[in-house]
Amino acid sequence: MPSLQDRSAAVSAAVSRALRRSREFVADTDPVALAVVGVMTVSLLGALAGFLLVSALTAVPFVVFLASAAYGWVFHQELTARALTLAMTVSTILILLLIIVFIFAESVPVIRYESATVFGVSVPGLRLFIQPNWDAVSPPIRYSMVPMIHGTVMVTLIATAVAGPLGVAAALFLSEIAPPAVRETVKPGVEILAGIPSIVYGFIGFTLLGPWASDKFDILGQGTYLFVGIVVGMMALPTVVSVAEDALAAVPESMKSGSLAIGTTDWQTMTSITLPAAISGVSAAVLLGVGRAIGETMAATVMLRGVPRLTEPIYNVFYGQETLTSLIARNYGEADGLQMDALFVAGVILFVTVLAISVVSQYIEARMRHELGGDA
Repeated sequence: MPSLQDRSAAVSAAVSRALRRSREFVADTDPVALAVVGVMTVSLLGALAGFLLVSALTAVPFVVFLASAAYGWVFHQELTARALTLAMTVSTILILLLIIVFIFAESVPVIRYESATVFGVSVPGLRLFIQPNWDAVSPPIRYSMVPMIHGTVMVTLIATAVAGPLGVAAALFLSEIAPPAVRETVKPGVEILAGIPSIVYGFIGFTLLGPWASDKFDILGQGTYLFVGIVVGMMALPTVVSVAEDALAAVPESMKSGSLAIGTTDWQTMTSITLPAAISGVSAAVLLGVGRAIGETMAATVMLRGVPRLTEPIYNVFYGQETLTSLIARNYGEADGLQMDALFVAGVILFVTVLAISVVSQYIEARMRHELGGDA
């Protein structure tokens, strides 16, 4: 392991190289072009500062930025294009960071309110996750996330059980079994299904599946985690099929031909060669489907009862109360004070969950690439 002195020397060398390249760049670039880029940078920073300060003069530096960018595009296109692409990249990262800071900051008051004492130590926000009561009207006011986390987990598990196996099986069929004519017809149709608005799925579930479930299973009212999960799973299915099929199609033909040459069947080749070789892409497809299920809002809002409490018993899928996303959608318009802050807590939980899924998917992909010794 390199010592601290070695690392400091490496950092110093890197900084020196960067400074040398910067000086060479300034020396070799037209001063007018540098001035234009400088005006663009300063005006864009001014517009950002005005936006953060909610200033009425925010439009002034932004207009200056647009004018200087237009001038630079006409007379110094190459340098202006580089500056604009860099600005867009930095803006994307900055906007993401501002969103993260905003939702975390807005959730702080209710986290303080729901503090609980454990062994004499006050733990901020602990009551949000250890008591099951949500009551924003009657004292004692409580904002527990437990019922909504439970509902989100139930819907996600059911949706994954629907979209995962069906999506991977359909991707295998399209990639390895279906004739080219069938593949060219079915795959665009599957991708079109992904573009159907979620409210349409939710409306179909509310008007068709809900009444049918109430009649057949003798349920009082509508809204079940089972059928919400099925609907959300069908919504996630096109994403899983499309991404998994692309991953399976990327497996080198030589691997499949070599397997068939030693006497294996098509099914054995698919299960022992093609699917393991593409497991990183297939896993990413399933995780994308899980992310779609976790973040689904309108279908859950339309189909669920909107009651923030646990089902009895807790594993009962034939009643559906509330999820994190439906809680936000249903209450945002009329919430204020701590209730509004509690909705931001729900947003923080969703953000952290999706971030964890993304990290896990990246880890799976890196591990499979290492095991396969390549980029498959």
